[in-house]
Amino acid sequence: MLTHTMISRGTSHQTVTRVARPVSPGGSHSIAGHIEMMGAAMSFARNAEIYGENEQAEYVYKVLSGSVRTYKVLNDGRRQIGAFYLAGDIFGLEVGDEHTFSAEAIVDSKVLVIKRSALVALARRDHDVARKLWAMTAGELQRAQGHIMLLIKTAQERVAGFLLEMASRLPAGNEVDLPMSRQDIADYLGLTIETVSRTLTQLENAAAIAVPTSRRIVLRNRNALSRLNS
Repeated sequence: MLTHTMISRGTSHQTVTRVARPVSPGGSHSIAGHIEMMGAAMSFARNAEIYGENEQAEYVYKVLSGSVRTYKVLNDGRRQIGAFYLAGDIFGLEVGDEHTFSAEAIVDSKVLVIKRSALVALARRDHDVARKLWAMTAGELQRAQGHIMLLIKTAQERVAGFLLEMASRLPAGNEVDLPMSRQDIADYLGLTIETVSRTLTQLENAAAIAVPTSRRIVLRNRNALSRLNS
């Protein structure tokens, strides 16, 4: 059965279509399956805001296509990107009642939007869903801790670690097509865009990578990158 839902964010409204299907409280579906049955798909244009920092965390999100970044704008106007989310990733999980970061679509993206209260209610009934939801939250904490550790490394170590991370998440072997810009990468790694570009050139000159285009990186020597990232 198809139903239409209006989701309000501030002064903007978007119409979404939700596929309503029965959910068995005691079923053995994965949490991703539960989320897909409960969610409503929404489309976001490139650079469109999905939610803002300090807004009520009423929804949880899953990237269906495209990619998403979460970020904070610091007091001096600089932007710090907290994470990148790719197709299949779930984001917007918060410990508190408000979002600690803002979220934007990096490219034209489709995102599944799930009412947080519905997911929590399901977790109360289904211990398997509760366990997986806890594991996902713990995974987000681990990712954030890893990002903090990355920010204390040298520029080469940061860039090498980022490339290895993206290669592990994008199913393309040693060829990595990055959806984000050099500025996004710089704001994620806590570097300037000039430092990111210079470091990529250094790694290319050292035959660790090849850079056919600004968005495509070929990992030519994973061992060298891993040594830098260790």
